[in-house]
Amino acid sequence: MAQIILLLGGNENNTGEAFSTAIEKIGQKIGPVGNRSGLYTSPPWGFEHPDWFLNQVLEVESSLPPAQILRQTRLIEQELGRTTKTKDRYEARLIDIDILFIDNLVIDKPDLQIPHPRLHLRRFTLMPLDEVMAGFVHPVLKKTIHVLLQECSDTGDVRRVG
Repeated sequence: MAQIILLLGGNENNTGEAFSTAIEKIGQKIGPVGNRSGLYTSPPWGFEHPDWFLNQVLEVESSLPPAQILRQTRLIEQELGRTTKTKDRYEARLIDIDILFIDNLVIDKPDLQIPHPRLHLRRFTLMPLDEVMAGFVHPVLKKTIHVLLQECSDTGDVRRVG
């Protein structure tokens, strides 16, 4: 069984409810959800929008191969109402499920990059990660999550809300 680290995000109506449903579906389709961070809120990153985002990190155990994990996260997003997942721009959304880590794997394919290539640049990702796995060493950057958070130049206002 591999340890999968996912980041849930969203900023449209009922995002909290969407998180609950997503966690249930992740448990059914990918594997048991174990440890999870609290809920964090932050302003949109990379675009302007009045509604702040909600984020949460989940630890999941899975025997699925990486491509299948990606496929299942996309299906869950679609089942919850997400229509498209764009790579060239950021936008408001009800739910987003990003794969941050799969054990210590390093994957660099056009449709799947593990570890997530921008996680170390985003305070809204690093803060919940630090809560759940501060001592985990990033397999590419060779620094712990806690050190990456301390070194992060993102000054976004990230708040734990639950």
